[in-house]
Amino acid sequence: MSAANPTVLHSLGEVIASEEVRTGERPPSRLAMGAMKEKTRDETTAREAATDSDTHDKALMTRIAKGDEDALRELVEKHQGAVYGTIAKMLGDPTEAQDLAQQVFLRVYKAAGSYRATAQFKTWMFTIVRNLVFNEHRRRSRATLVSLHATDNESGGTTPDMDLVDQVTKTPGENALREEMLGAIDQAILALPEQQRLAIVLRRYDEFSYEEIAAILKTSVPATKSLLFRARETLREALRDYLEIK
Repeated sequence: MSAANPTVLHSLGEVIASEEVRTGERPPSRLAMGAMKEKTRDETTAREAATDSDTHDKALMTRIAKGDEDALRELVEKHQGAVYGTIAKMLGDPTEAQDLAQQVFLRVYKAAGSYRATAQFKTWMFTIVRNLVFNEHRRRSRATLVSLHATDNESGGTTPDMDLVDQVTKTPGENALREEMLGAIDQAILALPEQQRLAIVLRRYDEFSYEEIAAILKTSVPATKSLLFRARETLREALRDYLEIK
């Protein structure tokens, strides 16, 4: 296999990178300490923004329960990208992902009257995503007619909403290699068991915390970390040829 493009390898590495704690390092420098403080401030800001967003979502649900169509439209517009993207990555079928995403928001709408804000709205909504996706997997398994990789050619071998590198400055050869690698990533993710697949998608693409993923998967945080570890190890094995620079 020819030498892989470093930019593509960096993108690939992000998908399967584990979050291991580094040991045996020298004490951090002042510059490093400053970076750590800045990171802490950024994380605090992100948490505050997430809290504000969740409060707004719950307010929208209250309005939806009263029949406010504008609130429903706003909620759909806010979350449709994440919902559709997650389902598409899980199923590998953009058309079916669109249908399932519509079902998610239909269920959200129907549940508005009984919705109780006991957890984060997004976590609650993605539990609906989980149920619909897993039900679809079981339907496919019973039918034994649809391969999880059957629609890769139809979808161009890439998953929606992936962070793609600008192709304008790439040569045809580099673009072809990049497309090949992204297609391999898609297929490797689609081949994971459903629990591992959803865990890696929620963590890598939707940036859910371990606690949020555990709530969506209805499992514990240690079990979630174990799922992610096994998923990453499987992806490393499946994609090892692309990780070797010759």
